[in-house]
Amino acid sequence: MRKLRNALTVSALVATGAAIVPATAIAEERTCRGTIGARTLDNVRVPQGAECLLKGTKVKGTIKVENRAILRARGVRVVGNVQGENARRVNVVGGSRVGGSVQVVQGRAAKVKRTRVNGDILYDDNSGRLAAIRARVGGNVQAFQNTGGVRIRGNTIDGNLQCKENRPPPVGGNNTVKGSKEDQCSRL
Repeated sequence: MRKLRNALTVSALVATGAAIVPATAIAEERTCRGTIGARTLDNVRVPQGAECLLKGTKVKGTIKVENRAILRARGVRVVGNVQGENARRVNVVGGSRVGGSVQVVQGRAAKVKRTRVNGDILYDDNSGRLAAIRARVGGNVQAFQNTGGVRIRGNTIDGNLQCKENRPPPVGGNNTVKGSKEDQCSRL
């Protein structure tokens, strides 16, 4: 009888707790090593040293590219951001769409080509080749303190085009900028 009463008490507490505490959705993170095709995922993480190819993938959250990792994304739809920190390469190309920003910091190479980015493109303190080519950017394009060369060509930018302390200075041209072209990018 005592066991039955304890079991009923535990069941009542669990039922009451479930009624009081609202259910929360937990976004799942998919680790990518290799190729992911036309699927819908919550978040994607490219772990240290891994290589990930996304082809036609929809990401409801964010893509994070970790230390020495490589992301090649073609025809993807990302609701959030694409973030690379210490990444070896971050490429977002081929009619991709990013609802947030593309941010590549303290890594090597990156390219955003023929892609719609609703937020910003930020390249900061990278050592490899960087490019923003024929992209439609809802915010700013910013290149700061990069040392491998930056090419910015044929973009439509709703915000500003800002470049500072890049060695060598950025190259390119034919950018339509609604805001201002500043510093090293004033002639692009």
